[in-house]
Amino acid sequence: MNRTGRDTRPAGNTASDGETRPLVLETPLIFEQAGPATTGVDLPDPPPGPPRLGPVAERASIGLPGLSEPEAMRHYTRLSQQNFAIDSTIYPLGSCTMKHNPRLNEAVARLPGFADVHPLQPEATVQGALAAIDALAGWLKDLTGMPAVAMTPGAGAHGELAGMMAIRTALADRGETDRTHVLVPESAHGTNPATAAALGFEVDRIPADARGRVDLAAFKARLGPDVAAIMLTNPNTCGLFEGEIIEIAAALHEAGGFFYCDGANFNAIVGRVRPGDLGIDAMHINLHKTFSTPHGGGGPGAGPVVLSDALAPYAPLPKVVAAGDGRFALAERAEGAHAKSFGRLKAFHGQMGMFTRALAYILSHGADGLHQAAGDAVLNANYLMARLSAVMTPSFDGPCMHEALFDDRFLKGSGVHTLDLAKALIDEGFHPMTMYFPLVVPGALLIEPTESEPKRTLDAFADALIGLVARAAAGEADAFAAAPRKTPRRRLDETTAARRPVLRWTPPAPTQEAAE
Repeated sequence: MNRTGRDTRPAGNTASDGETRPLVLETPLIFEQAGPATTGVDLPDPPPGPPRLGPVAERASIGLPGLSEPEAMRHYTRLSQQNFAIDSTIYPLGSCTMKHNPRLNEAVARLPGFADVHPLQPEATVQGALAAIDALAGWLKDLTGMPAVAMTPGAGAHGELAGMMAIRTALADRGETDRTHVLVPESAHGTNPATAAALGFEVDRIPADARGRVDLAAFKARLGPDVAAIMLTNPNTCGLFEGEIIEIAAALHEAGGFFYCDGANFNAIVGRVRPGDLGIDAMHINLHKTFSTPHGGGGPGAGPVVLSDALAPYAPLPKVVAAGDGRFALAERAEGAHAKSFGRLKAFHGQMGMFTRALAYILSHGADGLHQAAGDAVLNANYLMARLSAVMTPSFDGPCMHEALFDDRFLKGSGVHTLDLAKALIDEGFHPMTMYFPLVVPGALLIEPTESEPKRTLDAFADALIGLVARAAAGEADAFAAAPRKTPRRRLDETTAARRPVLRWTPPAPTQEAAE
């Protein structure tokens, strides 16, 4: 036991209830293991002299704990073992495309000239990096059927911002500043209305029809001279292809608006459908979702946005341009051919490490491999849909695209809720699917297996869900409410943790020992 009263002994392989469990080592906070008075290294006192921080005086010790190297390594290794990752097993988050990151990509990103490139180097010393960015841009334009791409955005939502800023600038250039409304389907990603609102647009919600697609009649009825754009995801967040997208684009363009497409789900159609052929004016591409660069953990990200001829002149700076004789340069000023650019979106030109990873993924697959990857992603999702439809309730009829969407009707009367099912899935060794999203489906369970998973993994995941549904139907609601039971921590109050996080550790008050 440690001084907080928590058991630090190995849990062993068998719990008191007789169930087999993995070896779980308790990991106290690093501050609980050592304090500022201990140290794992022996360094000489600094020589006297002026403080290296200039006028910023040291006010107090920063309170870092001192651990030996074995203690520090064990602490962080144990933490890593308590974290779930795609390297462990299937990560079936819907609308997130948590696909495998090939190690080949990592090796390429660490090559000299990529790993150590600096954004302030002279152009003459980074020609290879600029050529790699240009090559990736070429692939993105070919795969989307779009004539231009802005590589600067640092994430998908940043790409949304870039695309919508280009639309706003184009409207201003046309003298149509009275177009102040953006239409957003109710199944959209939350960043869509947020981006539009951040740029000063009014957001109008467009309902879905009974098939889970945009209600075409409601959309057409809302068109008018005040509409700037639509922000639509295709395939949409219900995992369905918007089959009337060409008609939507034609009606919008006739009304004078621009078509922004959220490209978060491009992994389902890459190599098979070119968004430019559908009438789209702008679409960001999440390199981590479609081309396997790392996803999550706070970054870095990359969200290039492809642009139509109508929006290309307004693309952000800087941009890679041909300088003749096979050389490249960065256009950084809004002048000449770039005079209509809305300006600089960020300090430098995107994320080099993400560009090299994405380019390695594309080149290793080729056009035919990307075509197959999209087909396999759709195949895997429909396989899970077919296996689970017998015990769970699909939200819409017919096949899906890259993700399978269910709702909680199959749990009705069992006393088990969507959250309970997800927590119980953790005890089965799987990360839960996305829950309660999209918001248009009550009690939603959104599953995206990606193309990376073999059939045996899909079967194991489906078998676990089928078994849980049977237990719910058998009246084991209390067991579900107590899940997860096999994790180092039980069910947390996640809402309070998110709203009132404790970000600073403070040592417990010393307890006064009673006099003998």
